Amino acid sequence: MPAPTGPTSPPSPTAQERAAQEVLASFDAYARVRAARDGVLPSSRVGPREEERAFDELQQAIARLRTASRPR
Repeated sequence: MPAPTGPTSPPSPTAQERAAQEVLASFDAYARVRAARDGVLPSSRVGPREEERAFDELQQAIARLRTASRPR
């Protein structure tokens, strides 16, 4: 039985995994902006530009995921 060599670092994520993580983070940011748009407190509301920017970032992240997912 081999002896444990101690803690090992997890394998580094692939380009596709990184792109998927970026899509999830961008979607989360967009969802927060959308929720803030309809916020009760005027100070927490965001304008249409912030929402558009978050949506554009989400679309770009999705495009990068599609590119990373294409077979080579």
